[in-house]
Amino acid sequence: FTYDIVLKESQKKGGSRWDVYLQMAAGAGVHWFSVVNSCLVVVFLSAMVAAILTKTLKADIQKYNLRDLESAEDPVVEESGWKLVHGDVFRPPPHTDLLAVFVGAGCQLLGMTVVVIGFAVAGFLSPANRGGLMTAALLLFTAMGFWNGYAVARVARMFANQDWKKITTKAAIGMPGIAFAVFFVLNLLVWEQRSAGAAPFATLLQICALWFLVSTPLTFLGSYFGHKKTPPEQPVRTNKIPRQVPRQKWFLNRYFTAPVAGVLPFAAVFIELFFILSSMWHHQVYYVFGILSVVFLLLILTCAEVAILVCYFHLCAEDYRWWWRSFFTGGACAVYVFLYSAWYFFANLEISKLVPSIMYFVYMGLLSFGFFVATGTVGFVACFFFVRVIYGSVKID
Repeated sequence: FTYDIVLKESQKKGGSRWDVYLQMAAGAGVHWFSVVNSCLVVVFLSAMVAAILTKTLKADIQKYNLRDLESAEDPVVEESGWKLVHGDVFRPPPHTDLLAVFVGAGCQLLGMTVVVIGFAVAGFLSPANRGGLMTAALLLFTAMGFWNGYAVARVARMFANQDWKKITTKAAIGMPGIAFAVFFVLNLLVWEQRSAGAAPFATLLQICALWFLVSTPLTFLGSYFGHKKTPPEQPVRTNKIPRQVPRQKWFLNRYFTAPVAGVLPFAAVFIELFFILSSMWHHQVYYVFGILSVVFLLLILTCAEVAILVCYFHLCAEDYRWWWRSFFTGGACAVYVFLYSAWYFFANLEISKLVPSIMYFVYMGLLSFGFFVATGTVGFVACFFFVRVIYGSVKID
């Protein structure tokens, strides 16, 4: 057989010549309508939460400052509400080194995600290069090791943890080590099946080289600069004797607040998550990175506002143990992401063999864990600045 090729000059620009291949699936109009609708709902709810919180906080601060003036004349006036725990609100939580490692890994993942989405929106990642997105994500994750180490050192210094080398080592082998171990074990299963999709041994060596020769030195470099910087000074002093936390109401229990708080951030991403899973497991081309950037921004804002709201309720109930709770509140939506991926497996995929099923659930578990670490970091950072602002706004003797 023979064939001829005739090249004709096209009037279309290079960036739009792939549009004919970028049709996600039937019902693309529904996809756009649903995403816009979810964005409007999440924006409305976020604005409502922010307005209520701002109005309530303003009234609290005015009331506390007025009460301080009254207490100067009448010493019998007692404190109440979130101001009552000012001597314990910055008390270090248990397992501060593990919290610092989680926050560092979250900063690394968030930095990688922001830059990858930015490159994709700018058009640097073309669908013609099928592995371009994954390669860019891997290289940027390696480069963001600097911010991992910097964040770990800053959090550790805030908790007066001076052993920065030990905690930096944990950060350097933490998230990258988990990801590599999962990939290596699953790759062994693929090798055992004699599949052509197994990564060769040379690729594993290249990944190890990126990990130990690039990511780890950058993590220690970032930790060095973070450790040398002066730790932030807290607006209030911490009492030597911890205050007893009163018994909390059932709706303030952490096993209730975290799952409920995770619903709203998940509502911001679950529609887009369907198309992302389709691109991963049905080999469809995903190129609506503009919508993805909007959804990602809404996810960040929603996680931050929900974590702040839950933190405020617990402080008003005289529960100052907000460090870990803020992280779990922000990351609770990852549980729904994994449950949604399990529903997607049974509803949209026709996988019956054991090894592919194991690969699916383990990879989705890893992605959900990364989602948990990233969104948990958002909740932690948002609550940290929120607590600093409100306790720095009232007069405390």
